[in-house]
Amino acid sequence: MALFGTDGIRALANSETLTAEVALDVAVAAAHILVESSSNKGKRPRAIVGQDSRASGEFLEAAVAAGLASAGIDVYRVGVLPTPAIAYLVGESGADLGVMISASHNPMPDNGIKLFSRGGGKLDDAIEAAIEKRMGEPWTRPTGRGVGRINFDETASDRYLNHLLASVSTPLKGLKIVVDCANGASSVVGPQAYEKAGATVIAIHHAPDGWNINENCGSTHLEDLQARVVAEGADFGIAHDGDADRCLAVDAQGNVIDGDAIMTILGRGFKERGALKSNTIVGTVMSNLGFMHAMKESGIDVVTTAVGDRYVLEKMLEGDFSLGGEQSGHLIMREFANTGDGILTALQLAQEVVRTKKSLAELAATMKRFPQVLINVPNVAKEKLSTSKAIADAVAKAESTLGDDGRVLLRASGTEPLIRVMVEAASDNLAQEIAASLAAVVKAELGN
Repeated sequence: MALFGTDGIRALANSETLTAEVALDVAVAAAHILVESSSNKGKRPRAIVGQDSRASGEFLEAAVAAGLASAGIDVYRVGVLPTPAIAYLVGESGADLGVMISASHNPMPDNGIKLFSRGGGKLDDAIEAAIEKRMGEPWTRPTGRGVGRINFDETASDRYLNHLLASVSTPLKGLKIVVDCANGASSVVGPQAYEKAGATVIAIHHAPDGWNINENCGSTHLEDLQARVVAEGADFGIAHDGDADRCLAVDAQGNVIDGDAIMTILGRGFKERGALKSNTIVGTVMSNLGFMHAMKESGIDVVTTAVGDRYVLEKMLEGDFSLGGEQSGHLIMREFANTGDGILTALQLAQEVVRTKKSLAELAATMKRFPQVLINVPNVAKEKLSTSKAIADAVAKAESTLGDDGRVLLRASGTEPLIRVMVEAASDNLAQEIAASLAAVVKAELGN
């Protein structure tokens, strides 16, 4: 089984797959490839290492820093910061490598390792495969002045905050926002960014203790945010996940505004300002049909990719597009960043509210969301999904039933041992019925 998934390494922390030893080996192998491919021969490579607020991040970050330094890399630790902060800081500082210790929206016991290349982009699949292949290989260790140094960069948070604020051209004065920080990496810098941009901010779930990240809060549990927005009479609410690379919102009435709706709002705003390159947005195969229809009505083209922000970015770079993202709230705006950034997304969304003088509910109403049902089928042989005739026949029958008013998508998760069954239809009942039927076929055919 491959160690790297669609978003780096992710597993139960301190289990066989993700131990301090594994983290150290990954760091050493990455360092070797980094040194060999470096164009700065004779100059010691530098790496930036950050983490979210999980307790396990403490020993994993220490192991990564130790591995890199032992292989001759100077390490700059930045502490608890969002994943996109690491990407930004790598590019801004000219570092050779970035490492983020995080499992994003996963439960607290999980953790992960995400690697960033020079410039702040995620590593290509081929480089991750090369790193995995070279883990544990014999090597000659540097000694004396050849070993790397480990430093703590006390300016990193402020530099990232300044980067966020530089994206704001319309002050957020007059807005009252509730932000749910998921007790994660945005707990300090998130509220700071919104306040400094001019908004009145009420922060919730912003006191991480190592154990409470994503626990009944954040972008995967919106109930507290919805209730607080209504109780405070706020204009809207923002929810981040544990590492703050995504953003979901709720309007003043507590209705959920997902990534597709946010892309609809920003896409139209970008087009009005002449900032939407090639008049195109990059979505994924999971983008809602309602988003597709809304973009067509606005005269905006949509190209789709596999699920995963790395694939969205690849397509954006390939076509020189400026906006792309996922229903989950990962949005990339290449004018400002080359990775998904939840705080940056929320700032741009808030600007649209101020600029248009419309409520978030009014802006989101321009996209009529098709009912969408997603069923996760766990403990299945997901590698056999593409070869099952029974599943293919069931999908074909479902697609015939839905016609042009719906669609079916079955895909294997890149980070968990399950298959996702997604159905969109004109009615929720029909979507539920077809999704349940397909999930039963998947379980019967591929269940362990």
